[in-house]
Amino acid sequence: MSLWDKVRGEFIDIVQWIDDTNDTLVYRFERYNNQIKYGAQLTVREGQSAVFVNEGRIADIFQPGMYSLETKNLPILSTLQGWKYGFNSPFLAEVYFCSTRQFTDLKWGTMNPIMLRDPEFGPTRLRAFGTYVIRVKDPGVLIREIVGTDGHFTVDEVVNQLRDLIVSRLPDILGQNKIPVLDLAANYSELGKFLTQRIDPEFESYGLELTKLLVENISLPPAVEEALDKRTSMGIVGNLAAYTQFNIANSIPDAAKNPGGLAAAGAGLGMGVAMAGPIAQAMSSQPPPVPGAAPPLPAAITYFVAAGGRQTGPFDLQALAAQASAGTLTRETLVWAQGMAQWAPAGQIPSLAQVFSAVPPPLPPNA
Repeated sequence: MSLWDKVRGEFIDIVQWIDDTNDTLVYRFERYNNQIKYGAQLTVREGQSAVFVNEGRIADIFQPGMYSLETKNLPILSTLQGWKYGFNSPFLAEVYFCSTRQFTDLKWGTMNPIMLRDPEFGPTRLRAFGTYVIRVKDPGVLIREIVGTDGHFTVDEVVNQLRDLIVSRLPDILGQNKIPVLDLAANYSELGKFLTQRIDPEFESYGLELTKLLVENISLPPAVEEALDKRTSMGIVGNLAAYTQFNIANSIPDAAKNPGGLAAAGAGLGMGVAMAGPIAQAMSSQPPPVPGAAPPLPAAITYFVAAGGRQTGPFDLQALAAQASAGTLTRETLVWAQGMAQWAPAGQIPSLAQVFSAVPPPLPPNA
């Protein structure tokens, strides 16, 4: 301390702390040689408490208010220093101001995954994170157990230890309650309250109070989440056969713009229709077929035929072959089947090639 600090200390008779930070838990009031005048005014504002320390021992603790520092207001300090009949000279004491307001938006989270056994997924790994709120509950315990002689103690100096307390208790609570992973999101609020009640006694051993703990998210590994997304997508698709035919039909207009694209699209349509049935059956919840029994016959593809400006049919391949032999169905005749985006010439549909196999192509113009 400089000479000016010493002189200034002789005139200052107000002990107070105006907190201009948002992260200070404890602040030590600086006074030259820790000398405080008898009768000095102590001001403790709302959200604060003041702790007097004499020779390393915690003496009197003051709550919000204005006090005159006399023998009657310092019973413990008077006893420690042996003031039986009062005194008029300056006395020695360290004054620590504690901020008792709530410190919000403190983060917690798992650095490593938590291994759990889930009833649906089996052994799995979870990550969790959230926020919590603390405040000073017992200034004396806080100074004795954590702060010591630190003249400016901030929240950052203790949050790592508090976070480790939360994370270390989370696996026990999740394991004991055996909540399925898919049901955790519906129990975040209850889980946060339970964690608060379970962990608060350990915070109290530091002189702090855990007023609220929020669970913001509990997540699965990315590979498991991707598998869940696929499973959800299959549930949304529903009828897989209709979905496959719909996608193939939507691709026909784009395929028709490319040389040979329409023929390829027709082949894809036939393949998609043929494959959609078995795939849908495999994905359905129907019981498997009896071993040794013949599989069901695939549904025959039928086509509508444009004749005389109107729609006729539907006709199966056998009926279409008869029409081709009779000359009423030609390669230029427009046909349509379920799943096709628009009418197309029969000669461009690969699945109708067998219909015209016995019909000779048209004669050349110069024949």
